Amino acid sequence: MEYRRLGRTGHMSSVLAFGGYTLSNISQPEADRIMKIVLEHGINHIDVAPSYGAAEDRLGRWINEHRDKFFLACKTQKRTKIDVRKELDSSLKRLRTDHFDLYQLHALDSLGELDTALGEGGAVEAILEAKEEGLVKYIGITSHVPPTIIEAVRRFDFDTVLFPLNFILKRHAVPENDYEPLLKLAERKNLGTIAMKAFTKQPWQGERRYQTWYEPWDNQEEIDKALWFTLSQGVTTAASSGEPRLFEMMVDAAERYRSLTMDEQRELIDSASDLKPLFPRR
Repeated sequence: MEYRRLGRTGHMSSVLAFGGYTLSNISQPEADRIMKIVLEHGINHIDVAPSYGAAEDRLGRWINEHRDKFFLACKTQKRTKIDVRKELDSSLKRLRTDHFDLYQLHALDSLGELDTALGEGGAVEAILEAKEEGLVKYIGITSHVPPTIIEAVRRFDFDTVLFPLNFILKRHAVPENDYEPLLKLAERKNLGTIAMKAFTKQPWQGERRYQTWYEPWDNQEEIDKALWFTLSQGVTTAASSGEPRLFEMMVDAAERYRSLTMDEQRELIDSASDLKPLFPRR
């Protein structure tokens, strides 16, 4: 497993981060099986949120017993100081830990929500207080809209950014989903970059066969190419998709990662001509 520096945090994150949504709808024994794989293969970056079903409860014993092995990133979709503090404390309790390595504003897509989160009595006030108390080390933001993150970083000194990046988005780039300016900004400001939706093929076109809200790539060759493209863009890490049955293939792809040549990247981008991008959502 390759490890890369998560920007100014200095943490060396595994190039595959564990997406906690994987545990959202499964039993504790099945969650335990998956977490053993996480540990055995050196995945040291976990991303979870209270909106991910039973994930925090399923992770709790593993965080409690192996806290020193994980960079633990949690998130909140609340936007006010009171609500964020309540949710942060609840997440700490469920995850059986005394601190988060990274706490992120989750799915902050609109500028109106950004105004609230950064304003008086907003989410960031609660997170900064939690940081002063030693409950949070670093502060991040996640969004499906890269321009919103760019504006957020202009207004507040975030440590990490989490955003969609895959070759389908590159093929169908428009201002609302173009991740290139954000990558450049992150490099200039030494921000940790966490990619989401690396394994996305397109919005569901028919029967939903997996618990992901989008159709994922689901054979080894496709998963390899999807992950390798994303990691070839220079991001720190890419979060695994939320489907338990595909997790081991993602781990396999990560352990065999190689940087794609420019010709290979162009071929992948061209192959996405007939696929519909997940973002922007119409």
